[in-house]
Amino acid sequence: VGEYVKRAQRAELDWAQAESMTEGELKARLFPPKLPGARRRPEPDWEEIAKELKQKGVTRMLLWQEYLEEHPDGYGYSQFCERFRRWSGEREAPVMRKPKKAGEEAEVDYAGLTMPIIDPHIGEITQAEIFVGVLGASGLIYAEAHRNQSLPNWIRAHVRMFEFFGGVPRIIRPDNLKAGVTKPSFYEPDLNPTYHELAVHYGTAVIPTRVAKPRDKGLGENAVQQVERWVLAPLRKQRFFSVDELNQAMRPHLTWLNDRQLTGQTQSRRELFEQIEKDALQLLPNYRFEYLEIKQAKVHIDYHVTFKKHNYSVPHPYTRKTVLIRASERLIEIYHQDKRIACHLRNDRPGYSTEKEHLPANHRWVQE
Repeated sequence: VGEYVKRAQRAELDWAQAESMTEGELKARLFPPKLPGARRRPEPDWEEIAKELKQKGVTRMLLWQEYLEEHPDGYGYSQFCERFRRWSGEREAPVMRKPKKAGEEAEVDYAGLTMPIIDPHIGEITQAEIFVGVLGASGLIYAEAHRNQSLPNWIRAHVRMFEFFGGVPRIIRPDNLKAGVTKPSFYEPDLNPTYHELAVHYGTAVIPTRVAKPRDKGLGENAVQQVERWVLAPLRKQRFFSVDELNQAMRPHLTWLNDRQLTGQTQSRRELFEQIEKDALQLLPNYRFEYLEIKQAKVHIDYHVTFKKHNYSVPHPYTRKTVLIRASERLIEIYHQDKRIACHLRNDRPGYSTEKEHLPANHRWVQE
């Protein structure tokens, strides 16, 4: 109010004059345009600022400090950020908000933050990767630590995530990381064969995000931030000597995060899950998915195929043909054109596993 009174005095306006003016006329008198010679602070190159912000590790604070080094009389940090928001807001395309249906989708990703694990024998420090999954409608979050982002860890994390949710969503939306997607594509991405087997086993569809489009899984990006802030950051001063130890320490913080009341709402993620999403998920199958390794191989002239230095027999008519090996933790299954032609107990030691029925008649006669 005081500011308006001063402006009215500078414009030599009294109440009688102001009352007879339109709002536009009054505004023009109270806020006259600046004179051409009036001093203005140097304006940053916002196009360049936006480009720099896309680089990893570059923040607005850093760019503002660099701007001040070049223009000591420039804007303060709050004005710098406000002007950038105005500039980017005028140029950004509108963002479509996609409604999330209960039980429809879960978004999965790895956190950018890792946690150090100390080898108790040699003192070597390795960084544990943090897997994060979140349900679309309720926002219920699952997180666990791995040694690395290998395919076995990726697959087994999904199995444990489904068991944590107590059901299976209809869609899994991952990033285009190598463990899940062998060939990214806008229309038809190629999934890792083992990841595809997991999806078939649980009756769900894997639909990866578009390349370099983080907004396709904005909920997952937010869940990663929540895990980094409320699960990992409180553990930053503790020392861990195994991944299991880290996972045990993470669990109470994850429980607190899911039970915490959401900002601007009266319910927690857990309460929303119980009310709207728990019963909407597909039922878990009768048995959990076993990790599979899948590879193509050519049958040798001795009607065996090799997997992990061990040789397994197939019926002799398939000699020199290309087959598909599905290796679980217990079994080696061999397929030709979607037909299973052999099955063996898995053996990871060098040697041979040969079924007598696979031998030609003359070879069987010689062996006997």
